[in-house]
Parts: sequence; C-alpha cells; structure tokens
Amino acid sequence: MLTIALSKGRILQQTLPLLKKAGLEIADTELNSRKLILDTNLKDVKVIIVRTTDVPVFVQHGAADMGIAGKDVLLEHGASNLFEILDLNIAKCKLMVAAKSAEHLQQNTLKVATKYVNSAKRYFQEKSQPCEIIKLYGAMELAPVVGLSHCIVDLVDTGNTLKANGLIPLEHIEDISSRLVVNSASFKTKNAQIKTWISAIENSL
Repeated sequence: MLTIALSKGRILQQTLPLLKKAGLEIADTELNSRKLILDTNLKDVKVIIVRTTDVPVFVQHGAADMGIAGKDVLLEHGASNLFEILDLNIAKCKLMVAAKSAEHLQQNTLKVATKYVNSAKRYFQEKSQPCEIIKLYGAMELAPVVGLSHCIVDLVDTGNTLKANGLIPLEHIEDISSRLVVNSASFKTKNAQIKTWISAIENSL
C-alpha cells in the first residue's frame, strides 16, 4: 500500500488534475466526505487529508510515503527524513518582506510579524539584521498598521491584500510552489513503486 498525504484548499484543487493525468483519481464522494483516509481508483494507493503544515510531518515519520507540500511549509519544517523530489510548479507565489515603506525597514532592531518564523530568522540573520520575530497565525497585514511590527514576512500572490492595507512588497525571500516529497525510508523499501509514480507525475507536468 502506498499512502500519499495531501491538504485541502488551493494546493489540492491544483493537484487533482495533475494526479488524474498520472493515473490517480479520487471520487467526488470521497473528497466531499468527512473521511480523512480516502480511497482512490487504485487498490494499492490511499490518500490522507491533513493540515498543510502537517504534510511534511506525516511524510517525515513514515505515516505517508509521499506528500505534496508548499516550499514555504518545507522551509519551516526543515524537511528532515524526506526527499524533495519534484517542483510541481503549482500554487505559485512569493515569500516576501512587506512594510508601509522602505524606511520602516531601517531599524536597529526590526520587529517582524510572521507565521514563517524559521524562514524570517534565516533571512535576517543572513543580512546581519537584528530582529524580533512576533509569531502570528493570521491577519498579518494588520501588524504594521497598528504598530505591532515594522514589517511582515508573508506569502504574496497578487499583492492586492497588501495594497488594501497600505503595505508594499519590498524584499524577495523565496519563490514558492508545491513540491513532491518522499519519505527517505519508503524510497528504499518501495523504490520501484515510488519511482513509477514520480515518473508518472513528472510526465504530467
């Protein structure tokens, strides 16, 4: 049995057509159910539905053999015990620093609001910029507006949400897209089966 970890939302919607081209289909009745372990058209492949941030955790610990996760999630997780195999070029956006203006980044100690704590720390450490990271789980754009932080580190797609809140994207940290990841142990024990799927997905891109 091969288990693939997916998460609901934008990534899933863009992943399903790709998987279908590769030969894997999930019935609408399965997708619309409350089940977390979904049957597919193939008897030897199951799909588990987890939170986006949990995909690499399930793959790392072998609860899933493969998974599809955003590069932002993998950067935060650290991606130990798993291989990042393919860039699927879906759910694309950018991880960026945004603020009201460039002047707001000129601080002795920069206050940064973000849910991407590890990525933000790495970025500002590489710039030798002292910073205080304030972890938020949502409403990131509000932080500079109410004086909680000087800037934010967040995903930017169209930039419309930033603009609506008087912020501008100023510094590019990383291009983000969804990646196919594989558990390192599964890659050895189920090598032939996994390589077949890697090839099928690659040919579907």
